[in-house]
Amino acid sequence: MKHISLIFVWLCFVSHAIAATPAELKKWVEQGNAFYQQEKYEDAIDAYQKALHSDYQSAAVYFNLGNAYYKLRDIAPAIYNYEKALQLSPNDAEIKTNLKYAQQMTIDDIKVVPKVGFREMIQNFVSILSYNAWAWVSVVSFFAMLAFFIGYYFGHSSTQKRAFFSLFFVCFGVGAISFFAGFKNKALSKQNVYAIVFADAAEVLSEPKKNADEAFVLHEGTKVKVLESNETWTKIMIADGKRGWVLDKDIKKLK
Repeated sequence: MKHISLIFVWLCFVSHAIAATPAELKKWVEQGNAFYQQEKYEDAIDAYQKALHSDYQSAAVYFNLGNAYYKLRDIAPAIYNYEKALQLSPNDAEIKTNLKYAQQMTIDDIKVVPKVGFREMIQNFVSILSYNAWAWVSVVSFFAMLAFFIGYYFGHSSTQKRAFFSLFFVCFGVGAISFFAGFKNKALSKQNVYAIVFADAAEVLSEPKKNADEAFVLHEGTKVKVLESNETWTKIMIADGKRGWVLDKDIKKLK
């Protein structure tokens, strides 16, 4: 995917060439890029959203949409779209950088409680790549195993056979690990649901009812973990471990 970087103040805007997409989707993405370069950010947002409307998933489009919202100082949707982009491309340094810039404009200063232990190490490892990326690693490993097996079978010397045999098992190990990591990544994405606060100020209550005691207040752009929800209320947890109930309309879930 090709990056074309244009510097506006200190925020980096990146356009990605879209390949193998329907013509209409490509048209909306190109229009969004053109509007962005003309500093018509609201028009750019409209075009990008039309491209994403039909369940089209693209880290590039979410990233550019986040940039457009950031330019309008609309922090909650900027952070939301950067997070969506990061879900699809977890190792993209530009997405991470712009997300940090946007997060610096939020009001809430929440101390992150560090997590340690073997379970956390596993989660960090499987989060290095997306589910689709792990799947590709598995597929490539499988074909590499096949190629090395053929090389072993038709090898003319014992040295060649040993080399192909060793490489076969290396690929087998990589394939097995990537297969496990992909499914673990998928499971974690279903278990760990997060949301972004969209309300200017969202009251977090001790119970899911309007007359409950206020636990604390969150402001737009803050990321929370979703624990459970019903038709009206969602139980959330913030980075320092505090929990409470917030109106569902005050947050937007990162699915």
